Amino acid sequence: MSRRATIRTAHDEPTHLASAIAPDNTDEIETRVEDGTVVTTIDRETTSGLQATVDDYVVNLEVAIDVLEAAGRTRADDTTARADATIPVDTAGTTSCDHSSQPNRPDHPADAGAASDDNTTNNE
Repeated sequence: MSRRATIRTAHDEPTHLASAIAPDNTDEIETRVEDGTVVTTIDRETTSGLQATVDDYVVNLEVAIDVLEAAGRTRADDTTARADATIPVDTAGTTSCDHSSQPNRPDHPADAGAASDDNTTNNE
């Protein structure tokens, strides 16, 4: 028996958002735009697999939303393309991003609270 989750996300630019997250889709994930809403359906054989895939999807969705919002601000604030844009890198060679100035967004998928894996196992 297959388990299924359908996630609907309202966004000002649903086609761009769907295009941004589609490369992360696996055979079990289908993303499309319906009536101006991004609709993603995830099918997995196990509940733990479904939970893990939904968790991964929500993280990818948050990043895609943040990138689209940043791109929108850049287009609105800067009339010329900037080829010299940089991303801060710490001494360990990993990228860093400061979200401390962002307001709490309860309607944002990643602000729904922490997921716990304490009582789950993946028996795939």
